[in-house]
Amino acid sequence: MCLRVLDVTISSAVDGMEGIKAIREREPDVVVLDIGLPGVDGWEVLNQLRSDPATEHLKVLVLTAHAQPEMADRAAKGGADAFMTKPFRPLDLREQVEKLLNR
Repeated sequence: MCLRVLDVTISSAVDGMEGIKAIREREPDVVVLDIGLPGVDGWEVLNQLRSDPATEHLKVLVLTAHAQPEMADRAAKGGADAFMTKPFRPLDLREQVEKLLNR
């Protein structure tokens, strides 16, 4: 809901494999990637996105409920462009996405 004010198209996926498929089909400007996905987790999704020349350029915001500092380090080393922990303020999510969209 907090991203709708940005006048963007929003899509979602229920698991990692569906997410990868949707990302490849839709080529989004920004991916908000939850690490705790069923099946293929967000770390593997991030790895696949960064390993594929067709998706390696996409902006990725990693989102997780695990607030340990090593999670932010892992996201950065994996190639994430931004990192946030849950719970988050909707305004913070919107601001992060705006930065990734260069608005």
